[in-house]
Amino acid sequence: MATLGQRLVLAFDFGTRRIGVAVGNELLKSARELTPLPARDGIPDWNQLARLVEEWQPDLFVVGLPLNMDGSESAMSTRARKFGNRLHGRYGKPCTLVDERGTTREAKQIAHASGHRGNYREDSVDGIAAVLILEGWFAHLEGLPEGRESQ
Repeated sequence: MATLGQRLVLAFDFGTRRIGVAVGNELLKSARELTPLPARDGIPDWNQLARLVEEWQPDLFVVGLPLNMDGSESAMSTRARKFGNRLHGRYGKPCTLVDERGTTREAKQIAHASGHRGNYREDSVDGIAAVLILEGWFAHLEGLPEGRESQ
């Protein structure tokens, strides 16, 4: 495992049809989107996910926790927690949950500014949302206000 502050992180924006993925380096505080993973009712293709883990060799996982705007948990929160628990169980790496409120809206604004036509089913913003989740987690580590709380 890499030293604190120098870890490679895989971040996920959990969804029932797609799971956004981003990879980032804690030292550089940088994140970039990877191809989203298809999911069936929130269950990813675990073989595809295993290839990602093998390729990137992350030190930890960050999973967005979809809370209601008032901070309460939702059914999706429970499913995202379960996904995080499965990641930890399968790969033996720590998994941190991060409040992801507002990331999808922000991802859509970023995509729209880049010329996205608005068909999010065809051309998802899940990867951008995963980048925002990871960047928010990096900001939280630095003690910067990022608008989202680490769980």
